[in-house]
Amino acid sequence: MQMINKVVHKTKMFGELVMFSHTLFSLPFAVISMIWAAGGIPSTRVMLWSLIALVAARNGANAFNRIVDLKFDAANPRTANRHMPRKILLPREVYVFVTVNFAFFILAAGMLNPLCLWLSPVAIVLICSYSYTKRFTWLCHLYLGFTIASAPIGAWFAVTGQFAFTPFIIGTIVMLWIAGFDIIYATQDIEFDRATGLWSVPRVFGFEDALLISRTLHGIMVMLLLALYFIQGLGWLYLTGIVISIMLLAVEHNIIKPTSRKRMNLASYNLNQVISMTILFFTLADQFLLG
Repeated sequence: MQMINKVVHKTKMFGELVMFSHTLFSLPFAVISMIWAAGGIPSTRVMLWSLIALVAARNGANAFNRIVDLKFDAANPRTANRHMPRKILLPREVYVFVTVNFAFFILAAGMLNPLCLWLSPVAIVLICSYSYTKRFTWLCHLYLGFTIASAPIGAWFAVTGQFAFTPFIIGTIVMLWIAGFDIIYATQDIEFDRATGLWSVPRVFGFEDALLISRTLHGIMVMLLLALYFIQGLGWLYLTGIVISIMLLAVEHNIIKPTSRKRMNLASYNLNQVISMTILFFTLADQFLLG
C-alpha cells in the first residue's frame, strides 16, 4: 500500500509539473482535425495512438522546459514555488520522465503511419527548442504557439498520412490563439524579464502595446475560424460556437488586471480552456447533427 501511495503521489507531482490540465488547449483542435480528416469518426486505433502521441509529446516538452528554465524559475518569485525549484522533483527524475514520454511519442507515431514516424524526431526538436527562444527573441510567444500547433497538424497526418491545406489553417489558428494569451500571461514578468535579460513582447513593447498585439493576434485567429466556415462548408452550429468564443475572448481581454494574479490566470488559462471546449462542442455538433 505504501508503494502504491508513493507511485500515486509521484504521478500527481509530474502531472502538476507539466500542468496536465492544459492539454485542453491543444486536444480539442486535434480532435477537430482528426474528425475533418476522416470525414467522421476515425478508427479506434488511430484515435488511441494519436491521443498517446499528443499527450506524450506535450508532457515531454513541458517537462523539458521546466529543466531548461530551472534557474529562472528559482529566481522569479512568481515561479519559485514550482516543483523543481523546491526540489520536490529532481532534475534526474524529470530527465527520465522526458525520455519516457518522447519514447512513447515515437512509438505512437510509428504505430500510425510512416509520415508520422518520419516527422516525430523533427517534432521533438521543434517543441523542445521553444525553451531557448526566450533567451534571444520576443517572438517566443509565436514560437510556443507554433509548437502547440503541431497537435492538430499531426492529428490530420495521423488519419490521412498526407499533407493538406486545412490542418495548417487549424494550426495557424492555434498558434495565434496560444501566442495571444501567452503574451497576456507574460505581462506579469515584465520587470523580471528586463532584469534577467529574457525576451518577451511585454518586456520589449510595454504593457499596453503588448495587450494590443495580443488582441490583434486573437482578431486574426477569429477571421481564420470564420474562413473555415466557408472552406469546410460548415453550418449554423459552428458559427454559434465561434460567436460564443468571440464573446469569451472579449471577456478575457476586458478583465486583465496586472495587480491581480487571479485575474491573470483566469484570462490566460481558465477562459481559454472554456473557449477550446466550446469550439470543439459546437464543431462536433455541426459535423454530426448538420453534416
